Amino acid sequence: MSEKVATAADAAQNGESVDTPTAETPEHAPVSGLKGEPASVDVAEPRVKAKRTAAAGPNLSDPRLFANRELSWLDFNDRVLQLAEDDLLPLFERMKFLAIFATNLDEFFMVRVAGLHDQLAAQIDARGPDGLSVAETLEGIAERVRAHDKRHARAFSEDIRPALAEHGIRIVTCDESQASPQALADIFHEQIFPVLTPLAVGHGRSFPYISNLSLSLAVRLRDPDADHDVFARVKVPKEVLPRFVEVGEGTFIPLEDIIARHLDVLFPSMEIISHDLFRVTRDADFTVSDEADDLLQAVEDELRRRRFGEVVRLEVDAGIDPELRSHLIEWLEVDEREVFDVEGLLDLSDLWQIDGLKGHSDVRLAPWTPVTHPAFSADDSDEPADVFAAMRAGDILVHFPYQSFANSVERFVKQAVADPNVLAIKLTVYRTSDDSSLVPSLIEAAEKGKQAVCLVELKARFDERRNIRWSRALEEVGAHVVHGIPGLKAHAKILLVVRREGRGVRHYVMIGTGNFHAKNARLYEDFGLFTVDPDIGDDVANLFNTLTGYGRPRRMRKVLVAPSWLREPLLAEIDKTIAAHEAGVPTRIAMKMNSLVDASCIKALYRASQAGVPIDLNVRGICCLIPGIPGVSENIRVVSVVGRFLEHSRIYSFHRGDEHRYYIGSADLMPRNLDTRVELLTPVENPELQGELFDTIERCLADDTFAWTLDSDGDWARRWERTRSVHSELMEKALTHTMATAPAGASKER
Repeated sequence: MSEKVATAADAAQNGESVDTPTAETPEHAPVSGLKGEPASVDVAEPRVKAKRTAAAGPNLSDPRLFANRELSWLDFNDRVLQLAEDDLLPLFERMKFLAIFATNLDEFFMVRVAGLHDQLAAQIDARGPDGLSVAETLEGIAERVRAHDKRHARAFSEDIRPALAEHGIRIVTCDESQASPQALADIFHEQIFPVLTPLAVGHGRSFPYISNLSLSLAVRLRDPDADHDVFARVKVPKEVLPRFVEVGEGTFIPLEDIIARHLDVLFPSMEIISHDLFRVTRDADFTVSDEADDLLQAVEDELRRRRFGEVVRLEVDAGIDPELRSHLIEWLEVDEREVFDVEGLLDLSDLWQIDGLKGHSDVRLAPWTPVTHPAFSADDSDEPADVFAAMRAGDILVHFPYQSFANSVERFVKQAVADPNVLAIKLTVYRTSDDSSLVPSLIEAAEKGKQAVCLVELKARFDERRNIRWSRALEEVGAHVVHGIPGLKAHAKILLVVRREGRGVRHYVMIGTGNFHAKNARLYEDFGLFTVDPDIGDDVANLFNTLTGYGRPRRMRKVLVAPSWLREPLLAEIDKTIAAHEAGVPTRIAMKMNSLVDASCIKALYRASQAGVPIDLNVRGICCLIPGIPGVSENIRVVSVVGRFLEHSRIYSFHRGDEHRYYIGSADLMPRNLDTRVELLTPVENPELQGELFDTIERCLADDTFAWTLDSDGDWARRWERTRSVHSELMEKALTHTMATAPAGASKER
């Protein structure tokens, strides 16, 4: 659930007198185009027309105008935690959000905090636009994480665990269980003891290596025949055994508690003075040199080294023996700032095991089954719809997870493999799942003699091993496998089918906002554009040739490609919108993304706000822009939706009178996306499809069940009305098979 929220002359210098909104102006006017209703074609009138003066406007590089990237990410994870604390949500949903919060935080420390430690060690003062030093950022992180940890532990111990018990699922200690001592001893000896390896410390035995994210028992022992204490470490083997051991119907005991109860078996004739739990998080990021002769081998070598990264976080029992705590700090070479005392169970990411229990439908959300997009729905026969014919009839926009990935993307590839007129299938793989048919279909295409091309990004963090495995499987059948280009990660989501038709060929293209990942397509909200537009087809074909050959992406006919030609066109769209507004044309900018970090994009949005352009931003994660600042961003509204599905699509829309420009694709507005990745945004030109994108943005902005609003102090406030939920509305819309027919107009006055 990784990764994570990134020009023209100042418009406020022309000295025009203007109107300001009245107190009667509603914060959120009704939104049309919902539940399948047509949306208004009206473009938003200016909310505030900035008063121009001859004096210079605010300095848009002022650090006070930018939120810190890392602290903003912690704000996002706080929103996840708030959902775990929401007692109006089904119990298992709250439990899953506890697990998601823990997993998110692990990755944050392994990558982002580890990077900050590297900068600190190298004495690199790499301040972002917010102006905080690395040391100040680390201090802010530690303070917030400690506060979050306390709430996280309290939510489980005081709310979730008692509620689970009321529904027949008891997570208890050995002493709290009704299992007999003999039954526990049998479980220990038969299931657990054979895989344990106690490791002593001292007397010629150095402190053992502690692997990343492993849970361990630190044991303080005394030899009755010697006048000294010794320490030992026992790894809790939750990688090979369930973290929660079922000892009776619906009764679970943490694995570490059963081990702790039987330490005398592991250390015979020793006196057990104390035992405490601890957990280590290590630097799991790595950089592969562009000079590596064999990129695949270099990535494999780095994966092996990842286990030995520096420790960036030590989690310990809140009541840990002070002497043992001091020893751990010394042995693991961490400082006090990196030690986090946790009350209750460590590593609640293992609650996914409890979520996997069968039944308990009364405390779960009703399951959702994606529906087939109407364009890909079969007729009365048993044969599936002809994807190629549907695409030739017009552009198609599929919305995941509301509409089916299997019956759109996977069917597209399967039909291409079976079609004798298909000459080539080309695909980018950043992340994919083992249960997806895409790569196996590509393997089948190669075996049939078609040109099968797969650009596999080996450096997709935490998916490297899976991608290496798929690379080798493809190479074994003769597929063309490329591992990206030097210095850039290939993050674009593109699928190209080349088909012989008549005396020529036609390009069938699918461009997505998310990965070709079957499992994620059931959980992540994304769009996929299916098109036979000849310009887009040529652009995508040229991009594949660039990626598989030698060179860097260049300017295309229609699509925008980073790092060469993506930031500048988007900034130009903002400038055009400012100019249109100054000419008296109604305007609006509306964007939906995962993260907004890039300073130049933020400054451009500030300039547009100063000019009076209404701006609506739906940012799920990191947002370094601060709305509502007088004279800078009072025309900007920022909303974040965090709920049942992970909002993942990227939509950038610009409205100037009757002109509506929409782009969708893989890129967030972050420096890494715009400067060091191959990203692609495609225009969506069909008015009906623009209406679908417009409808989705408007529903997100109107959500008052799983939405938060960012204020001018940088604080996120949750909306509590609970009358609108974008996820519920879009599921209902998908079930009725009604497609939005709204033109791409902008929202009315709010």
